[in-house]
Amino acid sequence: MHVIRGTPHHPLPRSALTIGNFDGLHRGHIAMLDRLKAEAKARQLVTAVMTFEPHPRELFTPESAPARLTSLREKIELLREAEIDYLIVQRFTKAFASIDAQAFRDQIVAKQLNAAYVLVGDDFQFGAKRSGDFNLMAASVDFSTVSLPTLKHDTERVSSTAVRNALQHGDMSQAATLLSRPYSIAGRVVGGDQLGRTFGFPTANIQLKHNKPPLFGIFVVEILGLERTYQGVASLGFRPTIHGGDLKPKLEVHIFDFDRDIYRSHLRVNFLAKLRDEEKYPDFDTLIAQIQKDCDQARAWFAARQPI
Repeated sequence: MHVIRGTPHHPLPRSALTIGNFDGLHRGHIAMLDRLKAEAKARQLVTAVMTFEPHPRELFTPESAPARLTSLREKIELLREAEIDYLIVQRFTKAFASIDAQAFRDQIVAKQLNAAYVLVGDDFQFGAKRSGDFNLMAASVDFSTVSLPTLKHDTERVSSTAVRNALQHGDMSQAATLLSRPYSIAGRVVGGDQLGRTFGFPTANIQLKHNKPPLFGIFVVEILGLERTYQGVASLGFRPTIHGGDLKPKLEVHIFDFDRDIYRSHLRVNFLAKLRDEEKYPDFDTLIAQIQKDCDQARAWFAARQPI
């Protein structure tokens, strides 16, 4: 997959294009990419995805912007796995946001991205003040435009918002259903205060790219990125018992039956089930007893392979 930062200086090969944030790359996104690839193959086009960094709401209303489901690196990895030919990562700035909708269609989509076929969602809007819609895109004489209906699971609309809601409520099974995979966070192992080791529960501290994760609590997890898949328990939150709590959230993973230095390794943590919310304990002895209980519950979950 070719990753292009910003609009390309030279036109792409004739392309089948879709445009969106693709946060989480859920089942609805996957259905869109499958349709895009099928149309590209039938029309002998390359596939192209345009996405934005940061999320537009992070620019205009950062205080109310949704929690990210995926970092940019994770999104790129997922789109690479989906076998897309070109990924255009457009820096979303106020200047870019001010581009007139028709100019975006005619100059960027038609010329720079060289689209012959454009696939969008049924709620697609674009251009300055979101003034462009499907009808304006479809009015182009340079390419054909198709809208894909919203995918539903049972009666629920498959969307990034639905995934966030499931994660917020600790429903990891529902989140996995909407994503077609377990929800995960990937990042590099960074240095920590090594308190877990003094408690008898060493942890890998995973770097978080954003300070607003979509879930908090104690979880049953699988860890990928080492020589094999490992099982463990993860804490994602502010560690209220430790020195009065942290200002920024931390992701700490205790890997079962593992005690090796993996500093700077890049790991993926799959969240399989939620055990409980974070709590503040009166002393470290109470905290250690609860960690042991969490580990016992997680091992039991893996033994039964069913939600707790």
